[in-house]
Amino acid sequence: MSEGTVGASAAPDRGVARALVRAVRPRQWVKNLLVVAAPLAAGELGDPDVLAATLLALVGFCLASGAVYLVNDTADRDVDRLHPTKRLRPIASGALSVPVALTAAAVLAVAAVAVGWAADPELALLIGAYLVLQLLYAVWLKHEPVLDISIVAAGFLMRAVAGGIAADLLLSQWFLLVSGFGSLFIVAGKRYSELHTLGSEAGTRRSLVRYTDTYLRFVWSTAAGATVISYSLWAFEQSTGDIPWATISIAPFLMGLLRYAVDVDAGTAAEPEDIVFRDRVLQLIGLAWLVTVCLGVLSS
Repeated sequence: MSEGTVGASAAPDRGVARALVRAVRPRQWVKNLLVVAAPLAAGELGDPDVLAATLLALVGFCLASGAVYLVNDTADRDVDRLHPTKRLRPIASGALSVPVALTAAAVLAVAAVAVGWAADPELALLIGAYLVLQLLYAVWLKHEPVLDISIVAAGFLMRAVAGGIAADLLLSQWFLLVSGFGSLFIVAGKRYSELHTLGSEAGTRRSLVRYTDTYLRFVWSTAAGATVISYSLWAFEQSTGDIPWATISIAPFLMGLLRYAVDVDAGTAAEPEDIVFRDRVLQLIGLAWLVTVCLGVLSS
C-alpha cells in the first residue's frame, strides 16, 4: 500500500472520530455534575471512598449520556435537518453514519452499566433504568406533551440520586424536591425558549404543537417557586454553628435562579449549558453559592 493510500484512509478515520466526539456532546456533560450534589451537601466528598464512588458514578453517567445523545440524534436526524443549528450535528449532516453511531451507543451503554457496577450494583441498575427511559423518550415519549418534559426532568433527578447511591448516603426529602423541581424549571424553560424562537409549527419538535407560551411559563414559574421553597427548607434544616452559612446560601441560590430566569423569559435558554458557559455574572453567583454551601458543610 502506498503512502498516499495510507494517508487517504487515515484522514476519513480521523474525521469519523472527530464526528463521534462531537456527537456525544461533551459540552453537555456539565449536567452530570449533579451526581456530585448529594455527597457535597452531606459533607462526605472529602472521604476517599466516597470520592472514588462519586467519580465512578460521574463517569458512568457521562458514558450513558453519550449513548443517549447518539440514539436520540439518530432518531431525530430527519427533523434535525430542518433546525437552523441542529442540522449541523454529525448524524444529521452525514458526517457520522447511522451504523457507526448506533454501534458506538451500544458500546457506551454497556460501559456505563459496567462502570456503575464497579461502584455499586444499585448504581448499575439506576444507570440501566436511565438508559431504558431515555430510549423510550427518543423513540416515543418525546412527542407526548407533559411526558416529554417530565422524562427529561426525571433524567436530571436520576443523576442527583446516583451520587447518593454511589456514596451510600440517605438522601434528604428536601434535596430530592430541589433536584426534581429544579430540573423541571430548566426543562420547561428550554421548551419555552424553543417555542419562543422557532414557533410551534417549525417541525423540529412535535410536542411543541401542543404547548403554548402561557402554559410553559406557568410550568417553569411554578417549578421555580417550588425549587426556592424546597431549598430554603433544606437550608434552614442544615444551619448550625455561629454563622448560618446554609441559610446565607439561599441568597445566591435565589439570585442564580432569577438570573437564569432572565434568559428563559427572553427565550434564549434553549441550550442551558451555553448560558452557564457564557454568563460571567451567573458563574460568579454560582461560585458564591458554592462557597457558602461548602462553608456550611465544614461548620456543621
